[in-house]
Amino acid sequence: MNYTTLPNTDIKVSKVCLGTMTFGEQNTESDAHAQLDYAIEKGINFIDTAEMYPIAARQATLGSTEKYIGSWLKKTGNRDNLVIATKIAGPNRGMEYIRQPLNFSKKSIHEAVELSLKNLQTDYIDLYQMHWPERVMNMFGQRGVSKIDTQWQDNFFEVLSVYDGLIKEGKLRHIGVSNENPYGVMKFLNESEKHNLPRIATIQNPYSLLNRLFEVGLSEICMRENVGLMAYSPLAFSFLTGKHLNGLQPDSRLGLFPQFTRYAGENCWKATKLYQELAQDNGLTLTQMALAFVNQQDFVMSTIIGATKMEQLQENIAAFEVQLSPEVIAEINKIQSVFPDPAP
Repeated sequence: MNYTTLPNTDIKVSKVCLGTMTFGEQNTESDAHAQLDYAIEKGINFIDTAEMYPIAARQATLGSTEKYIGSWLKKTGNRDNLVIATKIAGPNRGMEYIRQPLNFSKKSIHEAVELSLKNLQTDYIDLYQMHWPERVMNMFGQRGVSKIDTQWQDNFFEVLSVYDGLIKEGKLRHIGVSNENPYGVMKFLNESEKHNLPRIATIQNPYSLLNRLFEVGLSEICMRENVGLMAYSPLAFSFLTGKHLNGLQPDSRLGLFPQFTRYAGENCWKATKLYQELAQDNGLTLTQMALAFVNQQDFVMSTIIGATKMEQLQENIAAFEVQLSPEVIAEINKIQSVFPDPAP
């Protein structure tokens, strides 16, 4: 396993991060514990979750993922050897059952942090992320210019001030953003520098062969400002395993949750078929090529992988031993030029 450091810290994190959004929906508690055990055995020390998990989110299972991780942490006593990341849910997603108000006010952040600490059975969270922005913006598959909410009031300073207090209390160590754009990242960085407030260490955004939008704008910010990308959905909800090319698998995430339409476009199928042919021509599986591509990008700090079956987890972790040649990268870029970012 290869390691790097959380930007501007001395915290060592594995280049592979275990994503856990299936825990509590597609995976039982015993499944979750088995995955965690295997991941740690293979050198992974970085675990990502969220208060709204599992996916697909619903009130009946809210918090189950964090609770499964918490019971495992208590059982193993391994907390201080791990880097645990979780997230607070933002508004605008139809999840008002989580709390009222569902925003990034001091009240909401404190309630969310306390509940995550309780669920995770820990005294501190290593990396606390805002799952998506409070303001309305393009995300989760939206193209074009979305309506800008001119009534939203800039509160970057206030949010960072709340996190400053929680860090000083020892409940949080570092903070990050997720599903953000260049405007939000730079506003957070500027406010933290101007007022000597906590600095965002990471951004968790989608990045895969089917969605390379991060390369425009955000990649330069991350490399110049030292913000680490935690790349999520590197296999595009299992689409980049190639298993759906002969028909959607009914027991997969895409089959079980048809409301997630990011990878439903015709060009996703066309691009994936070309990527699979390229992988096979070079003696690779599509899974290996897709994960290796993400891992080789200079702006990627860690790649988040998830699985429902142990054999999938084993295959995913092993794929990080693959190194793509410049020739394969060049062919990938040719396909990208024909079908650019079909799953934004």
